[in-house]
This record gives sequence, structure tokens and C-alpha cells, in this order.
Amino acid sequence: MSICLLAYCDKVSDEAGFVPIFDGRTLTDWRAVPEDLGTAWSVQDGAIQGAGLENRLSYLVYSADEDLSDFELRFSYRMLTDGNTGVELRARADPTGKRPFEGYHADLGHVGIGPQILGAWDFHFATRTEFPCERGTRLIIDEAGAGLHQRIEDPLGIEDFRERDWNHCRIRARGDHFQFFINRKLSSEFTDGIGKGRLESGSIALQLHDDRTIVQFKDILLKRLGQ
Repeated sequence: MSICLLAYCDKVSDEAGFVPIFDGRTLTDWRAVPEDLGTAWSVQDGAIQGAGLENRLSYLVYSADEDLSDFELRFSYRMLTDGNTGVELRARADPTGKRPFEGYHADLGHVGIGPQILGAWDFHFATRTEFPCERGTRLIIDEAGAGLHQRIEDPLGIEDFRERDWNHCRIRARGDHFQFFINRKLSSEFTDGIGKGRLESGSIALQLHDDRTIVQFKDILLKRLGQ
């Protein structure tokens, strides 16, 4: 007869199916876009470090699986400076050529931490008008393209963010619904209800936007959902 402690069983169940996608030593399975900014990305002290070289968008793309649809991504990150950074989901090459990638963008920037930055979502792709999702809100976009904001009860606040220290994140993407947690508190979520042009699959990409940003990522885990 086996005995399973409740807390232990919950932890095992919660972690089941997650696989590390960063080995803590190398950038194997990751590629820089554009290539001429590749030196912006390195491994420092067991973490992926991004250090902006120019005021240009620079990405580090998880290249082992560039057809991700429904998944949960977990990681820890810390800002070593102020700056502009984030994670793009279901990212793909931008057909307009205005930016290297288009995708659903989760902001992690430390500059002006407020309703428009930390944990907010932006939509960066040609088939959408951008609908910024403020931290602490739910944004629901309907088929007609109207955006409805709803406040989240007890959302992530400034006091919940660890400045210059590690913050633990969870991003869940399933169908047209996305949730973003920082330090176990819901920061923002949205539903992209417009079927035409919605991004169904793509890559995970870490992002830098300017030359004063230094950020680190570690403990990056990925779980495909519904498989």
C-alpha cells in the first residue's frame, strides 16, 4: 500500500509534463534574430543573458519547436538594468518587414513599471490593430474587433514585483485565451476572439528592444497542452 502526501502529490501533478528548454550552459536549440545582433545573447551564471547592443529589436528564438500552439511556459527572470524586454508567443516572421517577428507580446520591461508595462500584453502582427492590455485587466476582443476591458480581482501590484531580483513567471496559451502570472499573481489575460488572422502557432522568442537593457532568464520550462 502506497501513501501519497497531498502536498507532494499536488507538486508532482503540477510539474508533470514540463521539460527544460534551456540547459543552463549553452544556447543549444536557440537562435538569434537578426543574426547580426547575435552577440546580444549569451549564457552568464547559468542564465540566458540579453544585453541590448543597439536600439533595434533583437530576439532569441527557441528553435527546437517553432510550431507551438497550446502550451504553458514557465521561467524566472530579473532585470539588471531598466529597459524594454519581453516574451513573444506564437511568433513568426513579419510579412510586412517592419519588425523581425510578429506575435503576442508579454511585456517584462522595468521602465516605468505601471499599467502599460509590467505584465501587459500587446499584439504585434499585421492582421490586427494593436490592443494594449493593461496590467491588472482582462482584455476580450470580439469578432467585430471591439475590445472590452475588465479589472482582475487582486491583480499583480508593484509591491509583488522583485526589483533587480528573480521573478517567477507562468504564461498559459490555449486557443484564443492567454494568461500571464508573475510571482503567482495574475498580471493580465486576454481573449483574441477574432478568428480571421489569429495566430494559431509559432515560436517562443525572448526579446530586447533597446541598448540599455540587460535581462536574465533561467529555469525555462515548457509543456504542450492537450497532448
